[in-house]
Amino acid sequence: MMSRQTMLALAGALVLGLIAVFIANSYLNRAQKQAYAGGTTKIAVATAALNYGTDITPDKIRFVDYPNSSIPPGAFTSAQQLMPDGKKRVALLPIAINEPILKDKISAEGQGASISALLPDGMRAATVRINDVSGVAGFIQPNDHVDVLITRSLPGTNTEVTDVLLQNTRVIAMGTKATDANGKPISAKTATLEVNPIDAQKLALGEAAGSLSLVLRKAGEENNPVVETVSLADLRYNMYGGARYPAPAVVGNYGTGVGGAIGNSMANSAAKIAAATSSRPSRRWTGVKAKPKSAKPADNGRQIEVYRGTKSDQVKVGDYGR
Repeated sequence: MMSRQTMLALAGALVLGLIAVFIANSYLNRAQKQAYAGGTTKIAVATAALNYGTDITPDKIRFVDYPNSSIPPGAFTSAQQLMPDGKKRVALLPIAINEPILKDKISAEGQGASISALLPDGMRAATVRINDVSGVAGFIQPNDHVDVLITRSLPGTNTEVTDVLLQNTRVIAMGTKATDANGKPISAKTATLEVNPIDAQKLALGEAAGSLSLVLRKAGEENNPVVETVSLADLRYNMYGGARYPAPAVVGNYGTGVGGAIGNSMANSAAKIAAATSSRPSRRWTGVKAKPKSAKPADNGRQIEVYRGTKSDQVKVGDYGR
């Protein structure tokens, strides 16, 4: 049986809990009344997930009440405003369920999906030719980021080099597909990249001067400030460990690439070893000097020298029978 003090403690906790619930409920009701004090307006929201290129039809939208003070810019307040005279619209950006349908996320009246609507201000869409190898076997997906490499011949020589032309470039579409293929490879002969006007000129010139290849990047990885020009002389194993060069190379300076960096490092190491060797003090021999050997007798015939312990004897050979 509970004691009187225990019962009082439980009763006090129950009363305090009821008071806390009453205060929270009052606060929420007050906030809701303040939100709806200016009235509400029905706006269009999605009833299903809308991906890029999905047609917006009446069965995919519904209208819900939104406080007038919280209506997002570009919202639609009627079906006639969203789809006037039955003109279709399509989604240009992903729209989640119950998310308001906004003007900047869908196409214009009666127009289909357009990549130009996806470009940020000041950016361009440039398309380059690729194949199964230069396109990473089709595993590059839209919205991935890639580096663009160019392989070309140096003017006046037969030397071929590969340079990094662009870094961290967003892929808009692979072939004619601008939507994610759920991780499945996309077999395409072209890739459309999002670049600025100068980079678009570089891509056009690069295609005319050599061949371009795409290299898939890890998401969120920063640009490498040091790039290398790789030539045929660099096609060997690097004893310093893969692509980790012993010294930073000059960006864009052909001839001081991987081989130049390794050669300079080896030369510096050899100079340090030579300096350390020459600076060592010479050692003086303090032992007993060896006694000079006595002059050997004149060789009057064929003889050999035989050692017995520390003594040596001269023995003539070849005189038998004389």
